[in-house]
Parts: sequence; structure tokens; C-alpha cells
Amino acid sequence: MRAKWTAWVAGLALVVPGCGTERVPVVPVAVKAPVKVARCVLKFPDLRGGRAARARLERDIARYVGGRPGRIVYGALDLVTGVSLGRGEHEHDMITASGAKVDILAALLLGRDGRLGEGERDLAERMIRESDNSAADRLWSRVGGGGAMSAFYRRIGLRETTPGPSIYWGGTSTSPADRIRLLKVLVTGGKGLSRADRALVLGLMGRVQKDQAWGVSAAARPGDRVALKNGWTPRPFIQHTWAVTSYGRVVGPGRDLLLSVQTDRQPGEGTGIQTIEGIARMIGTRLDTLSPTTTRPCPTNPIA
Repeated sequence: MRAKWTAWVAGLALVVPGCGTERVPVVPVAVKAPVKVARCVLKFPDLRGGRAARARLERDIARYVGGRPGRIVYGALDLVTGVSLGRGEHEHDMITASGAKVDILAALLLGRDGRLGEGERDLAERMIRESDNSAADRLWSRVGGGGAMSAFYRRIGLRETTPGPSIYWGGTSTSPADRIRLLKVLVTGGKGLSRADRALVLGLMGRVQKDQAWGVSAAARPGDRVALKNGWTPRPFIQHTWAVTSYGRVVGPGRDLLLSVQTDRQPGEGTGIQTIEGIARMIGTRLDTLSPTTTRPCPTNPIA
């Protein structure tokens, strides 16, 4: 006990300043710089700003379409934000021409549970990537023609699409709204198409020949991925005009845009392409403005 008491007294003597002239050395203490605290903010949809931006875009597209020849309809849906646009998107008496080739392949895959022979896969690639008409003729026949395609459209939910008569798959009529529905099934699944089936179709649409990659691809930003199918055909019995169509998917950071633009009674193929790309470019450039956000500081006294 005495040993513990002696040790405690000795320790106390070390911390009590002496009465002599020596000063106790001052030991510097490191002081840390103040830590910057990130400002807490919350993001909210700017509904009023979004409505105003949408009204401006629709007005500008209407003005653009009003200055172009022929009939022009379009539909758009962004799967990320849910924003949709359209003008005449339910008009379904305009032919899609080679745009129907995606329908043929999807119907074939659905009817075969995705089991295609090597020859059929080759035909499918030529039909979509090169827009080969003879390949489409053969696969249209293997699907079962217009009757089988009507059943396919009912099953997949395309209520505004009618197959071309007899062997004329190019006479298939559709609406922008139905093109969007078809694209949505290919992207999100359902309706009996497997993941592999959808990957095959979208993969081919993403690798069309360079000279056929015009159209809704004009909506893409640098780095966006595009999968599309275009259609174009002269209409000799309708004042020697053209029908030109384009639909597809444009996906990249912050967006997954499904877009369809159909034109009819065009004076030429080039005019139709120019019109489609004009609309696609306006939508692609201004899509982000249709779902703006506003920020507010976080509550200082949050309720637990």
C-alpha cells in the first residue's frame, strides 16, 4: 500500500509546476484545418418548367411540319423519364414498307420459340441489316403470310397495324404509336419474346448498313447507341410520290428514347429523309429540357 502511495505522489510531482525560475516548456499542438461540409440539397421535378418546354417544342415541330410537303406523323417515348410526344401518332393508314421486316422476324421468332436454322438466321440478317427484299419474301412465307401476321399483331398488342395483302408485306400499314409499342416490347420484354429473341432483333437493328442508318438516328448525341429500321418506297399510283418511314431506339446516359416518324406523299425519298431527320434532331436536342429539376436545401430540423 505504501509503495502505491509513493508512486502516486511521485507522479503528481511531475505535473505540478515547480517554484523555481525554470519555465515549463510549451508543447505546440497541431491544429487541423476546418472540414468543408457538403451542402445538402434535394432535387424535385420542375413540372411547370417541363410543361413550358414541351409546349415550345411541340409548337416548333408543328411549325416545321407545316412547312414540309406531304403527310407527316410521329410518336416518341423516353423510357427513363416517361416523357411522351406525338402528332397524329394514331394514324394507321400509312404504309411502313421495309419497316415491316422487323415484324416478320419477331413473328418468326415467336412462332419458333427462338429456334431458327442457320439458313433462317442468314435470311434474317440480310433482311434487317441490308433490307434485302428477297430474304423478306422467303421469311414472310415461312411465317405464314398475312393471316399469321394478323395473329401476331393481336398477340403482341399492335392494334393499329394491318399486314399487307397476299405476298405484299411492304403494304403493311401501321401507326407511330404501334411502332413505339413494338419497340417497347423489344426493349422491356413480355408478349412471349425471350431475352435472346429481343437481343437478336435489336442487335441486327443496331448494325444496319451505313447507307441505311439515316432517319431517327439524327436524335442521337455523341456516344448514344442507335437501333433502327427504315422503310422507303415509291407510290406510283398516288401521284408518283414516296412513303418514307423510320423508327428505332436511341439510348445513352439519362435517356432511352423510342421514336417513330412516318411520312407519305413525299415528292422524293430525299425529302422524306430530310423531314424525318429534322423532327428527330429537334426531339433529340431538346429532350432533356422536358424533364427539368429544381433544387431546395434539406430541412434543418428533420422529423425523425
